[in-house]
Amino acid sequence: MSRMTLEAAPSAPVPPPPRWAVLAAHLTALVVLPSGLWRIALVLGHPAGYTEAGFEPFSTVDAKIWMLTLSLVSELVALLTIGLVRPWGEVVPHWIPLIGGRRVRPLAAILPAALGAAGLTLIWVTVPFWWTHPHADLTATGNLVVGILYQPLFLWGPLTAAVTLSYHRRHRVRRRG
Repeated sequence: MSRMTLEAAPSAPVPPPPRWAVLAAHLTALVVLPSGLWRIALVLGHPAGYTEAGFEPFSTVDAKIWMLTLSLVSELVALLTIGLVRPWGEVVPHWIPLIGGRRVRPLAAILPAALGAAGLTLIWVTVPFWWTHPHADLTATGNLVVGILYQPLFLWGPLTAAVTLSYHRRHRVRRRG
């Protein structure tokens, strides 16, 4: 491989993200937070709305590791959306070994973000209907609180899609007329 293929080709400057996209990117981290904090309460031993019998399965070490991991990974994935409106979404930070300083190919950001947005939308599309399904393991108050804490997840996919579309528009190749 020649040295030329490893170096980034000069490109036209990318316009800054619109204000709405920056706001939407930051909101992605916030919409994931309430459900994650609820799961962390479970990990710390608070029944968080569950009946005594309903809480029992969450008191095992495996369940606690799963809930903590799910909460942390969800938040980290949501934070990645911010990369679509920040410089590190265009050039890999220098401190990252092997690839630091290299330009991010737009498709390498757009494809996973778009697939993630579609998947998240499908996963959370039923959240607004939380109260239509009985939750026998939750108290009445717990059902209300958990329903409220999970409602923001409905926005995670659409917000990610909107920010991804903005990133795509800013990075698309301009054809010469």
